[in-house]
Amino acid sequence: MKYSVNMHRFLPLFVFFFVFIGWSQQVTVLDDETNEPIPNVAIFNPDKTKISITDFDGNFDVSVFMDEDRLIFKHISYELKKATRLQLIKNDYKIHLVMKPERLDEVVMSVSKWEQQKKEIPNKIVSLDAQTIAFIAPQTSADLLQSSGKVFVQKSQLGGGSPMIRGFATNRLVLSVDGVRMNNAIFRGGNLQNVISIDPFTIRNTEIIFGPGSVIYGSDAIGGVMNFYTKRPVLSQKGDSQISGNANYRFSSANMENTIHADINLGKKKWASLTSFTYNDFQDLKMGSNGPNSYLRNNYVRTINGEDILVPNEDPRKQITSGYNQKNFMQKFLYKPSVNWDLNIGAYFSETSNYSRYDRLIRPSRDGDGLRSAEWYYGPQKWFMGNMQLKRKGNGKLYDTFKFTVAYQHFEESRNNRDFQDIILNTTMEKVDALNLNLDFENKKIGNFKLYYGGEFINNKVGSQGSDTNIETKGTTEAASRYPDGATWKSLAGYINGEYKAKPNFILMSGLRYSHVWIDAMFDRTFYAFPFEEADVSTGALTGSLGFSWFPKQDLQITFNGSTGFRAPNVDDIGKIFDSEPGSVVVPNPDLESEYAYNVELGIQKNFKDKVVLKGATFYTYLVDALVRRDFSFNGLAQIEYDGELSNVQAIQNAAKAYVYGFEFGLDAFLSDHWSLASNLTITEGIEEEEDGTNSPARHAPPTFGDFHLKWKNEKLTTDLFVNYNGEIAYDDLALSERSKDYIYAADTNGNPYAPSWYTLNFRSQYAFTNNLNAIVSLENITNQRYRTYSSGIVAAGSNLVVGFGYHF
Repeated sequence: MKYSVNMHRFLPLFVFFFVFIGWSQQVTVLDDETNEPIPNVAIFNPDKTKISITDFDGNFDVSVFMDEDRLIFKHISYELKKATRLQLIKNDYKIHLVMKPERLDEVVMSVSKWEQQKKEIPNKIVSLDAQTIAFIAPQTSADLLQSSGKVFVQKSQLGGGSPMIRGFATNRLVLSVDGVRMNNAIFRGGNLQNVISIDPFTIRNTEIIFGPGSVIYGSDAIGGVMNFYTKRPVLSQKGDSQISGNANYRFSSANMENTIHADINLGKKKWASLTSFTYNDFQDLKMGSNGPNSYLRNNYVRTINGEDILVPNEDPRKQITSGYNQKNFMQKFLYKPSVNWDLNIGAYFSETSNYSRYDRLIRPSRDGDGLRSAEWYYGPQKWFMGNMQLKRKGNGKLYDTFKFTVAYQHFEESRNNRDFQDIILNTTMEKVDALNLNLDFENKKIGNFKLYYGGEFINNKVGSQGSDTNIETKGTTEAASRYPDGATWKSLAGYINGEYKAKPNFILMSGLRYSHVWIDAMFDRTFYAFPFEEADVSTGALTGSLGFSWFPKQDLQITFNGSTGFRAPNVDDIGKIFDSEPGSVVVPNPDLESEYAYNVELGIQKNFKDKVVLKGATFYTYLVDALVRRDFSFNGLAQIEYDGELSNVQAIQNAAKAYVYGFEFGLDAFLSDHWSLASNLTITEGIEEEEDGTNSPARHAPPTFGDFHLKWKNEKLTTDLFVNYNGEIAYDDLALSERSKDYIYAADTNGNPYAPSWYTLNFRSQYAFTNNLNAIVSLENITNQRYRTYSSGIVAAGSNLVVGFGYHF
């Protein structure tokens, strides 16, 4: 009896408790990119009679709002978001906010390898975040760089993309993934396509440094540095496991692309796993209909019953044999035993199919009546990286935070070519094993002075083999390799970089680095009677930088930076044998030294009441002891027989100086809450000066290029109507090495090769059906222009419909 009385007494409390549970519901506000909670988000109804704030874990109690209330989510760093209680219930009481682009730009990592305020850095840096990348939906990471409007990209084939920054390219730029440089001992002066190994679906942020970055990145960082930071595993914010992920599909009509991507994140309290996979299938690319007829693919080579036949192309706009496929895989683990320790482990793998070197397949034969090559293709381009990074935060005497990074990379590529009606297929296979060790420290405890310092060790070993295969008998014999097999390239360096806030509106940055490089190569004299047996190079370089960021007014910023950069010769410079152009062969030259660049740049940015932002920069770079390809003698001979042809002998030499200068302009205008404008313009001039005092245009100075965007955006729909344009490069302004490639250029009124100007009109859109499902629809090159970007072998896509879907769970 007493028991029932007590139950009767507490029954109202139980009823109240269950009613409270039914009506009191915690909602979590998360970052759309990182899936991490966002504290201090204000939530209110339209008349602001009810207000709530998220706690440290991103939670708030939705029960204070009525069912019919439309909730508004506001945070200074994020886009405004609106949702009803019903929508929150459908999304499992979670809502994601998208960070504002201008907030994402505030912090960058590339200049010191640590987070710094962008406004305090004197270097020009362009940052592209995951939200922007998803909207652009690029086919490759090369296309991503080009879409920035600030980087020029050359393509010799569809499976390619060689960036040019401030008149420099290929092995005078550094390519980095998660802080580990991809540049290896065989990065060449010719066009490179290693950037396509980086999966754009996995990129969290891309940062591009303009100008020398040798203080932090060492050799090769003369024109700039391109850093790709990939997505990170996300820990669970609660005790239970949390699973999230993405699924994407993309179609492109110009090359009948089909791309699928999926990633999944498993988060626990102290560890997390992120797994990603992408598969791309690209068919032959179709060019536009309005442009030079000389660009058309009128015929191609087919091999029928063992015989090469030149056949007409039924659709001359279709660039036969340009298609290929690619797969990318990434696995990451994060272990965080405490707030002060992080252990990140990652594995990355990329592999292409065979893909044609398209510009070689359209070379005319020596008599001009046909095509020179029956086959010319790259074997699968493979890249593997395994890295481990240990990070500790604390208050040590010599540092506040340190990072230790160890990475192993394996690169593999091959070149396969056979002349028309020749039965011998020549193959050269290259493999590089690279070990990178980095130790980086950050110290913030010296008043207004911040110190960054560290060391680096790199070891590359090159494997190179050559073979000839008889396509009729299938027999294989040994042939000359492209590089000396077993050659090594090593580098040991130490650096120190400082940031001093002299005044609240004046920040100084300065740094020094010493690098030492060793090369050891033994030359096989089986196929060529080299006048030397070994290359033994030991060279050092001291580089530095000094710059400032000054705000004379709150809405005006002036930056200045003076810096030096260097590039030490690598195995490609010293030991390569290849046909550089019709009738020429490059031979090894072990007597090389480093080239040095001296750079100054001045930038200005003016903000007009947060409505219009104007940006401008000018730069000048002087390159001495430039490593360039020039005529040479081999055993006293100016010509030797190579691949069955008497060829002029050339070699890489410290034989020139170069002057590169230019101007960069930018405009951002915010017309209303929905409308905005953006535009970029880059003007670059480059001159190479020979030892005899003669001048010629620099090969990697691109034409004037830019873009103009008109954007409209609301909560669900984002659109972008834009124009891309390139200026002309006349015959007199064309580099001497480019003039001999008249088959990739149009002809002027005098019959000389030149690069015509061109423009494209484009439209891009993205629509969010829900917080989890979105779609992109884009129409590129609406007017169907037929054009080649400067120095490119392949013609760009004609009118191109892009459709994509993305689902987040």
